[in-house]
Amino acid sequence: MPYQSVFAPHLFADKVVLITGGGSGIGRCVAHELSALGATVALIGRKPEKLQAVHDEILQDGGLASMHVCDIRQEEAVKQTVAAVIAQHGRIDGLVNNAGGQFMTPLDAITAKGWEAVLSTNLTGGFFMARECFTQSMRKTGGSIVNIVADMWGSMPGMGHSGAARAGMVSLTETAALEWAGSGVRVNAVAPGYIASSGMDNYPEHLAPMLREMTKTVPLGRFGTEAETAAAIVFLLCPAAAFISGSTLRVDGARPQVRMGWPSRNADAKTQERDAIKPFNGFHRAVTPKIFSK
Repeated sequence: MPYQSVFAPHLFADKVVLITGGGSGIGRCVAHELSALGATVALIGRKPEKLQAVHDEILQDGGLASMHVCDIRQEEAVKQTVAAVIAQHGRIDGLVNNAGGQFMTPLDAITAKGWEAVLSTNLTGGFFMARECFTQSMRKTGGSIVNIVADMWGSMPGMGHSGAARAGMVSLTETAALEWAGSGVRVNAVAPGYIASSGMDNYPEHLAPMLREMTKTVPLGRFGTEAETAAAIVFLLCPAAAFISGSTLRVDGARPQVRMGWPSRNADAKTQERDAIKPFNGFHRAVTPKIFSK
């Protein structure tokens, strides 16, 4: 069964979209959806075995993809990788700045090395990639950039370094949207909330019970799916979003609106089957995170 996208077939025919963190999770999902819609996807990541697996999946499904091993925290590596994508495909029409990662630690225990590692991955690397896609291709041809941030409204206790980086990326998104508009480049962000993605399996085992309980803080009463996040990204990349730039689209089930003193009336399993909020999962190769399969 192919990817069940809600978007029109061939929407991205003849387009080239670069996806960082394309070897797993949300990056893998959006790569599959864009490929199913006709795009050639350039998968970027640090681990060749993960990239190879997704690359092979896409080819098996009849899509077009290339893979490029790159640590986005290394400026020269990013320059060379973007140049290699352009040399192979001719241009870059879209960038999904998806690569990221963090670890849970209170502020007073974060070392300088840990702080720099998270900011380099979630902010500096994204800046390098966006700048190079713009200067090497999009300045001449136009294009669309979607930066993936996170639900950091109201703070990120236990992950303050990630919250700072994501807030910085929102500001960077707004600035780039202004500076690059004259070249026909749109820049937006998507902020996923609690998404049932393979990235959850990177957290220590002892955090699994807490992760499973987090749905109780989401008004819609559940985790989001990778496909729901991918759909938001694809929309911002597509022609229908031609007048949207400098915006951040939240995909979080209204979780940041939870307030002390307001009675919890989260949607239950029966309510979640109503059309307006029924879970959408068009990703035919989706895998349930291990923490939810136990």
